[in-house]
Amino acid sequence: MSADNKRVAIVGGGWAGCAAAVALLDAGCGVTLFEAARTLGGRARAIETNGRLLDNGQHIMLGAYADTLRLMRRVGVDPKQALLRLPLQMRYPAGADGMDFVAPRLPAPLHMLVALLRARGLDRADKLALARFTTTARWMGWQLHTDCSVAELLVRYDQTERLNRLMWRPLCLAALNTPPERASAQVFLAVLRDSLGAKRAASDMLIPRVLLDALFPQAARRYLESRGAAVHTGRRIDALGPDGGTWRVRAGADVQTFDAVVLAAPPWQAAALLRPLDGTAGIVSRLDALAHEPIATVYLQYAAGVRLPLPFCALTDAPHDNRWGQFVFDRGQLDPGQDGLLAVVISGADPAGDIGQEALAASVAAQLATAFGQPGLASPEWSRVITEKRATFACSPALDRPANATELPGLALAGDYTACDYPATLEAAVRSGVAAAGVITGAGR
Repeated sequence: MSADNKRVAIVGGGWAGCAAAVALLDAGCGVTLFEAARTLGGRARAIETNGRLLDNGQHIMLGAYADTLRLMRRVGVDPKQALLRLPLQMRYPAGADGMDFVAPRLPAPLHMLVALLRARGLDRADKLALARFTTTARWMGWQLHTDCSVAELLVRYDQTERLNRLMWRPLCLAALNTPPERASAQVFLAVLRDSLGAKRAASDMLIPRVLLDALFPQAARRYLESRGAAVHTGRRIDALGPDGGTWRVRAGADVQTFDAVVLAAPPWQAAALLRPLDGTAGIVSRLDALAHEPIATVYLQYAAGVRLPLPFCALTDAPHDNRWGQFVFDRGQLDPGQDGLLAVVISGADPAGDIGQEALAASVAAQLATAFGQPGLASPEWSRVITEKRATFACSPALDRPANATELPGLALAGDYTACDYPATLEAAVRSGVAAAGVITGAGR
């Protein structure tokens, strides 16, 4: 059957599911998307709180996110308007025990060399260690023969304690959402390849100016529906299964038949749907084996006009005290409608589960007041802690991630957890959705 005649169900309306739906529609398939929540976006969406919409987590993208940027344009989102583009950087508040590392807008690799020479807060030993690491990694093609932990990799290449604390650890947490002691060095190198080792434009950091819903999912829905696709939110799929060359998809009493299915639900939900089916034991075991890491975002609202020196800054955290944030974003510099709102990210931890949301917000506010030398930051007008308890998979060394293709004809998996060289990022989700569409249409063969 040609792609033009295929009727495909996409189960799950996160970024991977939306990407798969757009790619399948563009290939000529009939598309029906099912999402259990009332809105699309999955674990990268806005939620309503304190009478306003807030993202359920803060994201940074890279200029290297080619598939994400292409699909944004495809559905009518202009990345130049929706994203703030900044040169690659790791900047701490002035006066703090940190560093200031900014890549100038020069051709690669000159931009990295100049950034290293100009970097403040690093001594000669730190700079030599950083140069040695990036030079060796580039020579190796950013590949390891055998995966190991990021911590082991840093010891192997004699990285200094200060460099580990101010650069490698926060980068590892931000990119992999897994502590260096148990994070995959190979996946970390893939991220560094597209940041420290990339062309200047590819290494740029892209920070959303708009809510995550508006960055892609809402536009994807408009694109799909305007071209005849069906998008059902608030519709949970209870069961699916093959039936004589087609697939039955059940949502309550409603049963529909499709030629193929892209299963774009989170891994634990995908495992529950696949477990009753013959021939899925291998996939289910891989899905069940995935551990997950939380991310907490602490929103602090101050009076209008409160500003940080930069749109986002790294923060000196305490590795053994997860009540401190690693990065802070000044949402008012990104979106005038969020004036005075700061978002602090704590990766790989759910500290509110230990001390409560109010205590966590107070701890983070005190951290900001000290870091920026502004006592008033210790007293926000209101605060809100949003925790995604299973925000990402734990990106451990040599992790066996399932492929997009399955042994069941007409069934493909999509999600940031599927096999690729990236961690759980928006780009990984989008790439996976496009790859799953290719499995269904035959373009990926």
